[in-house]
Amino acid sequence: MNKIQILWVDDEINLLKPHILFLEKKNYTVTPCTNGADALDLVEVNSFDVIFLDENMPGLSGLETLTAIKNISSNIPIIMITKSEEEYLMEEAIGSKIADYLIKPVNPNQILLSLKKNLDHNRLISERTTINYQQEFRKISMELAQINSYDEWIEIYKKLVHWELELENIDDAGLLGILESQKQEANQIFFKFIKNNYANWFYDKDAPILSHHLFKQVILPEIDKNEKSLVILVDNLRYDQYVMIEKNIANYYKKQEETPFYSILPTATHYARNAIFSGLTPLEMSTKHKDIWLNENDEGGKNMQEEEFLKRQLKSLNKDYTFSYHKITNSKTGKELVYNYNQYINNKFNVVVFNFVDMLSHAKTDTKVIKELTINDKAYRALTETWFLNSSMLELIKKAHKDKVKLILTTDHGTINCSKPTQVIGTKAIASNLRYKTGRSITYQDKDVYAEHNPKHIFLPQEHINSSFIFAKDNLFFVFPNNQNHYTKYYKDTYQHGGVSLEEMIIPCAIFNPKN
Repeated sequence: MNKIQILWVDDEINLLKPHILFLEKKNYTVTPCTNGADALDLVEVNSFDVIFLDENMPGLSGLETLTAIKNISSNIPIIMITKSEEEYLMEEAIGSKIADYLIKPVNPNQILLSLKKNLDHNRLISERTTINYQQEFRKISMELAQINSYDEWIEIYKKLVHWELELENIDDAGLLGILESQKQEANQIFFKFIKNNYANWFYDKDAPILSHHLFKQVILPEIDKNEKSLVILVDNLRYDQYVMIEKNIANYYKKQEETPFYSILPTATHYARNAIFSGLTPLEMSTKHKDIWLNENDEGGKNMQEEEFLKRQLKSLNKDYTFSYHKITNSKTGKELVYNYNQYINNKFNVVVFNFVDMLSHAKTDTKVIKELTINDKAYRALTETWFLNSSMLELIKKAHKDKVKLILTTDHGTINCSKPTQVIGTKAIASNLRYKTGRSITYQDKDVYAEHNPKHIFLPQEHINSSFIFAKDNLFFVFPNNQNHYTKYYKDTYQHGGVSLEEMIIPCAIFNPKN
């Protein structure tokens, strides 16, 4: 094993001989240097693992040497050592991306701790993460065997997402494989839970927050309490993708509250998003708002009336608030929204729907490039974060932050990477969605679906007297017997929604206060 190579730059390097001997006994190799100019020459021709740099030296100062070293090799960790505790020096050093900052006099153990923190950081985190997940794996397995409430499912899913993100950071393929198996087991148990309990949620007072409850029970109370609010709905946003976005929002907003809720079935925009804005179930929308509701086989865009649904919900609740509604489907409309910010910011609240994640999931099906960019959940999350950091959504959040506007972030449903086909037979009139079907005379694999032969029982419209709904479980997708191999190959490993899975049904709603 190669020794760690340290460059130590200090004009009083002879006084540090005991420290150097201590490090050499610990199997480090230390190259002493008395000034900044010589240090630069050494960095040019050597590969150092870390540099200790005195701040107060004659000739080139520590900060000047630091800047010059970063220009030669920006990735070398530099630990600044100084006698001064003046704040501006610390700020300058930290602004120059130092790895650590120590105040003289330093003792050998301080030096050793700083080395371990910077050089062994990844290894130590990896080891600790591995041990922690191994313990948590057993705990989650026991919880899955006993789980019996919707609240417990929310907590289990949040734990699985947490560990998925943690294990990705240490890049342990073995542990990630174990986690993936645990997620699949969880989804299979969750499917049974939904089959046994979902219908009762529409009749039981002790039910989770569902899509049609969200605006009245969670969003509107916050709007009532605040002078100005911004409601952002990112279409098709899974909880893990939300976590990636939320960590970047934290630069401007502090999270006040997080309320994961359940998307109604089908977990599809036509049903779930319209339910949010109308405050009604699909069955209620189809009877109370026949003029703007479209059934599955009706022609026309089925999510074109969201603003009108919201107006009618507010009217039914006697809320005479000024608000605006915007749907962003491309970068151009996003830029226009930000540019015209001052035209609507004085409203009581504004609603903005960003369709990016939905477009991305469908593009993955149709575009080879997107398929390669979102080959798995990790890549899918990364692409979502990259979009957000360069999006009009972030620009809008920055503007809202400056105006001290309350931020409410949510979605309508999630999505899941589908990897296995399940055969379904029916007429051409049944729905084309890959995760749910509705129509007459549908034949399917019983073990693979949650079937509802009386859709009104779960507050879905029934177009014909013998129409039914079926929803695919975990990561399955529906294929017809004709050209089954072709469609299996085409849709395998694409992101779909409409069915029953943790990823599709348990989704985020979070409330944020602007940071001062």
